[in-house]
Amino acid sequence: MQTTHYGTLVIRPHSMQFVIDELPLLLLCLAGYGCAGMENFVNSGMLSGASVLCSLCLLYRFIYLRRTEYLISSEQIIYRHGVFTRSCDYMELYRVVDFREHRSFLQQLSGLKTVSVYSGDRMTPKLDICGVEYRMDLVGHIRERVENAKQQKRIYEITNR
Repeated sequence: MQTTHYGTLVIRPHSMQFVIDELPLLLLCLAGYGCAGMENFVNSGMLSGASVLCSLCLLYRFIYLRRTEYLISSEQIIYRHGVFTRSCDYMELYRVVDFREHRSFLQQLSGLKTVSVYSGDRMTPKLDICGVEYRMDLVGHIRERVENAKQQKRIYEITNR
């Protein structure tokens, strides 16, 4: 987590999240290179070509993950992503209604988690922030900013009990 001088939190997924997300493809690619390098293996040239294409796909996905960032300001969460073309998705904080933290088995082993932010926004009803370090209280940081944004806009929740 990085904080700018404007108080905006900048979150980037941890590099280990790439291994977690792409483990099957990584293993398949390594197996392809291993088998293509063996003598007397049938179609080793084709297998080698497929492994190179697989590697290029993995490289693209790694660059995509490394260029992903989540900016959490006092008014919105901005999700920037893309390699050749960049996109930004915006979620207004005053529309946030709930949170969820999830840890897959591999995330538990590597000390990471995924934080899901749910909102009443039509374009971005759910935003998954992947690869967050487990010890970071991201939900607490966002919740505090959500409450401040709702107070500034004078938005109050009325519940029936």
